[in-house]
Amino acid sequence: MLEFASGIPYGAINELVPIWLRVHGTDLASLGALTLVGLPWTLKPLWAPFVDRVSTWHRWMLVGMTVAAGSIAALTGLADSSSPGLVPLLVLGAMGSATADIAVDAYIVARVPPSEQGRVTGVRIAAYRGAMALAGGGATWIGSAWGWNVAFWTVAGMQAAILVACQTLQRVPQVAAVSTPAWGRVLAEWLRRPGTWALFVLVLLFKLGDSAMAPMTRPFLLSAGLDAGQVGMISTTGGSVLTALGALIGGALVSRFGLASMLVALGLTQAFSNLGYALAAEVGGIGSAVAASVVESFTAGLGTSALMALTMRACRGSGESDTGGLATRWAILSGMIGLTRTLSGAISGVGVESWGYASWFVFTFVLALPALALVPRVVGHYPESNGTA
Repeated sequence: MLEFASGIPYGAINELVPIWLRVHGTDLASLGALTLVGLPWTLKPLWAPFVDRVSTWHRWMLVGMTVAAGSIAALTGLADSSSPGLVPLLVLGAMGSATADIAVDAYIVARVPPSEQGRVTGVRIAAYRGAMALAGGGATWIGSAWGWNVAFWTVAGMQAAILVACQTLQRVPQVAAVSTPAWGRVLAEWLRRPGTWALFVLVLLFKLGDSAMAPMTRPFLLSAGLDAGQVGMISTTGGSVLTALGALIGGALVSRFGLASMLVALGLTQAFSNLGYALAAEVGGIGSAVAASVVESFTAGLGTSALMALTMRACRGSGESDTGGLATRWAILSGMIGLTRTLSGAISGVGVESWGYASWFVFTFVLALPALALVPRVVGHYPESNGTA
């Protein structure tokens, strides 16, 4: 339920809104730059210790989800997609969502024992992507059929329903969280450990290719001849289901064959799927574009499961029991992943306008490769016994 709640505003802001804007004529460069409204998901380590120290995680979940739901509902009041109130509302929604995510991550770290982390990782990704499917693709279909205001109200209503359901959550003790060190101290201590610099670079680069390509996939599908409703159902809804399936299978593969080998194998699989989009851009036609979307969505789940397994293992690698410290470390790593997504996505529109779809998609394949060379240097510092995949 908590991961589903986290995925709703993310799906609305990153999936629904870009299609809405493109349908209303927003150019590709502006569409790519709009990914910068997602910076709160990247910068959340800055206030993660504050969330740990002040009030309770449960209350922060409710506050963050309320702000996110209100911001999405307020989009219905905009005159059109060029309204000056658009960016502030999207940033506010991302701020609320990111704050709720901090509390959700801390709550899950405190509730889930290490022996269950592998299975929980797969379920978390599946639930998150399921929410994105409804808030992104499902809402896009609603918008194209009944109007965009109906779509925004539907998403806000979904978030409100989760708010009510969160009242039933079991509380957890937060005595340890009160003494949580600031993220700067956590980061400084972490950087003194062997392998941490390589870990951070790997986390930054592992999804670089996917992140640089993702904002342009939906505009590409529109240019291939699909309408907004079809793009929403195929890329966002169907894509989320396929990504969730890929994550579940990827988690099982990591558990079966080990993190080191699967980081490379699944990372390569994820990278090669970008070439499918390049091929579709060269060949043309709706069929090739849909096929590229299907393959890329599934392989994205495979790669994400491997990266999430590494992230969870790295956060647990010290063996510390302080849940607040664990939450802050998780926020730091997830913020790095978000930084890659935001910055590379921001230039994607300019890249496509300058080079064309095919050349840009090939370039994103090249961007995905350097991270794989770092895998042997990183995983040796986080042996299998230190955590679960």
